[in-house]
Amino acid sequence: MTDGRMNPGNTTQSTMTHPAASSSTHAASTRPQGDTSARVRLALIVAAAAAGAAVLAVAATYAPAARAADSKAANSYPDHPIRLVVPFPPGGGNDTLGRLVAQRLSTTLGQTVVVENRAGALGNLGTEQVARAKPDGYTLTLGFVANFAMTPSLSKTGYDQNKDFAPISMVAQGYQILVVNPQLPVKNVAELIALAKAKPGELNYASGGNGSPLHLVAELFKMQTGTDIQHVPYKGSAPAAAAVISGETQMVFGGVVSTLPFVPTGRLRALAVTSPSRIAAAPDVPTLNELGYPGIEASSWYGLFAPAGTPPAIVAKLNQEMVKLAKDPDYREQLNKQGQEAMSSTPEELARYVRSESEKWGRVIKTANIKAD
Repeated sequence: MTDGRMNPGNTTQSTMTHPAASSSTHAASTRPQGDTSARVRLALIVAAAAAGAAVLAVAATYAPAARAADSKAANSYPDHPIRLVVPFPPGGGNDTLGRLVAQRLSTTLGQTVVVENRAGALGNLGTEQVARAKPDGYTLTLGFVANFAMTPSLSKTGYDQNKDFAPISMVAQGYQILVVNPQLPVKNVAELIALAKAKPGELNYASGGNGSPLHLVAELFKMQTGTDIQHVPYKGSAPAAAAVISGETQMVFGGVVSTLPFVPTGRLRALAVTSPSRIAAAPDVPTLNELGYPGIEASSWYGLFAPAGTPPAIVAKLNQEMVKLAKDPDYREQLNKQGQEAMSSTPEELARYVRSESEKWGRVIKTANIKAD
């Protein structure tokens, strides 16, 4: 070493033996072995501490550089069009909401946000593609309760909803309305439950398909009320509502858009909503909770997600835009017309919500022994 310290390896030792040195040498030769072991252990501890300090020094040097690169990427983001993957077919509620969000973000971000429908496998196909996409902020997805909290417990997916995505913000929530055919001799939820218990297995309910949100909400209702009501699946919420109107089935937990227009005309009778409080679209319809049936809250929620590893500064920028969008009166009104409420959240809140919803619907699926088609 050239730092002014002596190098023991270059020290020349004298061959003369001084009496004091002889005595010292003898003392060293008779020193207990434990002292030597202690010195070795101490040396190892010192070496480990030095190595740890070196690692921390490298990390301290790297972290500011990484943050600077992250910030630079966010400042120039976006500099080309963004792809918003909607993992469901065109024309449905997911597609309508996705196009509205894309239109608004295109304006606020100054770059075109292109909606790309990647339908298939109950939303799994498009969702998996986003999970495997480059995490640069230019591929996003509109996540839905079905493919982020239900399908993973129904069938094997090519993604982990809790690990493969960077949550950005909640987008919207919609709720289900419990409606019955008006020929069914019930005027409220209590009468419906009493009839179902008096005739176990004789009543039936429609859903938008096996494993769909309408299916699982109805199964949750059965679990919480101790009723036995048969499931009749249809290909979508609109056909399910039509089946109840025609009398083919007797009830459905339907979406606001597919059921509410038929309530004022008397073709359907609304009994309750699955929201925590009454909804603006149907202020006269009570919640299940206020009727004395807690634990049956359910929503069709949507969130904005990017692939895991997307720079935090870009996630923060997109979150900021979604928070502002959720406060826009015109945007909120457009969502209300679709029976949805504009929402926003922090990325951390959305991550916790996905975990909570996955656990909740996973329990329903397991308890009801629901299998994928």
